[in-house]
Formats: sequence, structure tokens, C-alpha cells
Amino acid sequence: MAMPLEEVPFTELLRQPGETAERLSRVRAVRLRRRDSDDLVLMTAERAEGENEVIGLTAKLLAALFHDDAGGAEILRRVFPDVLPWTRFLPAPAVEELLASLSEIAPAAASLGNLAPVTQLLVEWRHTAEIYADPQLFAALTTPRGDDFGPVPRPGDEATGGASL
Repeated sequence: MAMPLEEVPFTELLRQPGETAERLSRVRAVRLRRRDSDDLVLMTAERAEGENEVIGLTAKLLAALFHDDAGGAEILRRVFPDVLPWTRFLPAPAVEELLASLSEIAPAAASLGNLAPVTQLLVEWRHTAEIYADPQLFAALTTPRGDDFGPVPRPGDEATGGASL
């Protein structure tokens, strides 16, 4: 679990930049609260580089375990519900697909220093798990309906009324 960040208003950084930066000698990072925008996090470059190195190592270990012939993938399948409890709602083939995607995307994203693709993947699969967890929602989304309007025309297909790009 991540350590909570010390929080200060963004204006404190503007009014007292030296004192605000000095906080970093006592805490991992400082969260700068902003009223009209997303908060920012201030940390030393050394700490950010170290955290990125750990993230990259973890991503590579995940991929190596998943592709290991000596049972690493089975270990991941077994511990995954403890790491991401919501995966308990996914059927086994979906968990397998999630693990395969994660083992490919995580090292690639870490090599770019941009974890947004991993975050997006997890958000999408968490929403999928939410659907499986709710029997009414699952039924509503998977039950065939009589009011199907047929295939959607491809964009730019003038013959079927599709819009052009």
C-alpha cells in the first residue's frame, strides 16, 4: 500500500518555495492541492528515478513469470485474486486474457516511463468485473433483444448512409 503523501495547498509552494521543497527531506513526496485542477506531486528526481526503476523491474518480473515454462504463470493465476480481489468475479478465460495483456503492456509501458496504458487496462478490466459481479447488469448486457437494428454502417460508406471522415 502506498504511503500517504503530505498535503499542502499549491499556493504554499508559490509563497514559500524553499520551505515547501525542504519538506522533501522528511517525506517521500508532497501533494500540492489545487482548487481548479488536478493535484500535483512534488518529489526529488532521485526518488522518482528510483521508483521508476522499481516499477520497470516489477513489470519485467511479471512478464518473465507469465512466460516461464516452470510454472510461473500458474503462480500468477493463483495469487492474482489476492493482488486484485475484483478478478474473482471474472471467468477464468478473462483472467487469463488480463494476465497475458498485463504481462505484455506493463514492461512496454515501463520502458517508456508512461504507465497510463497499464492504468487504462486495469480500469477496463475492473469495469468488466463489475459487470460480471452484478447479475442484473450482466443479464441486461448479454441477453439478446428483439429490437436489434442490424449492423452499424462503416464510416465513409455513402451507400449505407455512413459519415465520411
